[in-house]
Amino acid sequence: MKKTIITIFILAIAGAIGYTLYANKKSSDAKTAEISTQMKSDIAVSATPVKEQMLNDNLSMVGTILPNNDVNVISEAQGRITHMNVKVGDAVSAGTVIATVDDELKQASLISAQANYDKAISDWNRYEPLFNEKAMTSAQLDGAKLAVKMAEAQLLMAKRQLKDTKITSPISGIVSARYIDAGSTVDNKTVIVNVVDISTLKVRINVAEKDAFALKNGDKVAISSTVYPTQKFEGKVASIGAKGDEAHTYPVEILLPNNKNYPLKAGMFAKVDFTSVARTNSLIIPRAALVGSVKDAEVFVVENNRAKLKKVLIGSEAESNLEILQGLNEGEIVVVNGQNNLKDGFEVKIIKE
Repeated sequence: MKKTIITIFILAIAGAIGYTLYANKKSSDAKTAEISTQMKSDIAVSATPVKEQMLNDNLSMVGTILPNNDVNVISEAQGRITHMNVKVGDAVSAGTVIATVDDELKQASLISAQANYDKAISDWNRYEPLFNEKAMTSAQLDGAKLAVKMAEAQLLMAKRQLKDTKITSPISGIVSARYIDAGSTVDNKTVIVNVVDISTLKVRINVAEKDAFALKNGDKVAISSTVYPTQKFEGKVASIGAKGDEAHTYPVEILLPNNKNYPLKAGMFAKVDFTSVARTNSLIIPRAALVGSVKDAEVFVVENNRAKLKKVLIGSEAESNLEILQGLNEGEIVVVNGQNNLKDGFEVKIIKE
């Protein structure tokens, strides 16, 4: 009895497995037949040939506006600040005295150095005739000459140290930050103020290699800012980096004069529109032909009335067209409408080219 039950159980399992396999085969056969039917029937598509033509890019990028010159003014003297002559926002010229360090000791050092120099010159003038009369040795005369040189060096140093108590701006511009107040003690590494020159501005952007090689110094660009949405500023490409980074982008610097009627400030964002960047010998297809994303692009090509799926490498994007860098040849026919119904190998009928 027990053996009979086991036998029946095994037969039931075998039957279930057999039925499942039969059902799967039937479903697979049906799908194969469906695909075969689709491949045999012509699917209507629109297509166009791959063309070679000049592609004009309207290259637009966003960068940050920078001052033409940005300088931290550092004290070269040690001591207490007795006067601060500027505040944030003040315009200064090159040579303007920003601050003054207590110069009492430097004045005294200069007086002492001047006296030593005068004495050395006097001794030299007195010793030289004596040497000519052989009343003094050459060693004594050489000593007097050395004393003059040493006194002169000390005098120059004292003058420089006194001059350094007047902290001046090396450039013309605007005081953008002030770090020290009168009464503070500074040394020769203390930053006193920051001065920026925004009479001319710079915009720095990183440009892809395919675009960097289409640019040249002097190219005109249109610059806009959200601060003045209807205003366009004209700039020029000032430099193009000779070395790219790991992402294969190249630093490009653009100069533009600051407009007094529409002043721009450092730190603002700016949109840079390059005047049409032209390329030659570019293979072009309509964007509508693209299957998938630009980074993983494919297109259907019609060969002998059948659709063939090809991987392509996309270059530049210009309006409704795409530049093909790899994967297609001029004259090949690409499907631009009807791709959703296609699979690789399906028969097609071109109804519009």
